[in-house]
Amino acid sequence: MIWEAYAIRYGRHDRPAQSNFLLPVQDPHEAMPLDYYVWLLRNAEGREIVVDTGFDAACAERRGRTLSRSVADSLKAMGSDPARVQDVVVTHLHYDHAGSVELFAGARVHIQEREMAFATGKHMCTACIRLPFEADHVVSMVRALFADKVVFHDGEGEVAPGVTVHRVGGHSDGLQVVRVQTARGPVVIASDAMHFYANDRQGNPFPIIFDLGAMTQGWRIARRLAGGDETRVIPGHDPEVRTRFPAVEGQGGDVVALHLPPVG
Repeated sequence: MIWEAYAIRYGRHDRPAQSNFLLPVQDPHEAMPLDYYVWLLRNAEGREIVVDTGFDAACAERRGRTLSRSVADSLKAMGSDPARVQDVVVTHLHYDHAGSVELFAGARVHIQEREMAFATGKHMCTACIRLPFEADHVVSMVRALFADKVVFHDGEGEVAPGVTVHRVGGHSDGLQVVRVQTARGPVVIASDAMHFYANDRQGNPFPIIFDLGAMTQGWRIARRLAGGDETRVIPGHDPEVRTRFPAVEGQGGDVVALHLPPVG
């Protein structure tokens, strides 16, 4: 099955370069903004899968982030009705990836079993590990579980023909990437396995880390899943994604088509 894949920017955070790397960088004060994305997958039969669910206005205010357009409105602008989406993949339970699960009332939610255990286990007793999580988001996942809406994966799993998930860990213990078959080959939505192209290119990780070794191996896994074509590995927060791929008309530059060849 061949899919279209879209990166949809819904928010932004202005920050200096050093905030995006573990090791020192040449100019730590250089502006290096971070984009927030969700991803929409669509096939010829009209089936849709949403990857990650973003955060809402209240969370944006608490954390000092800029919400340019709600996730619901962003999807509706693409002709997608969140209430009709059948499958949602949550790559991990950090606040910017799991904040609007309740929008998808009819969806199965795909997550690594290890991530659910991580977000409700002993490591949440440590404030610096707990920081990227929101208790309400984790509770929403528990409610979805008790409503029989959660599909657990252990390592690798299939969401639909042509769409698979693969645990890499690193940034969060149960972090998974998504591999989607497109007309130009397998595209890997790396999510936070790779925040920026530069994290992998420079061998300098994003500084929120649970397992450093797993994070660096995650870069290699993503490239392997993409068939060795680095243009088919999509980082989770890089504004450069929106200049590398064709913009979708009428979306103000916030949506690009990942299933089409890069333009720059």
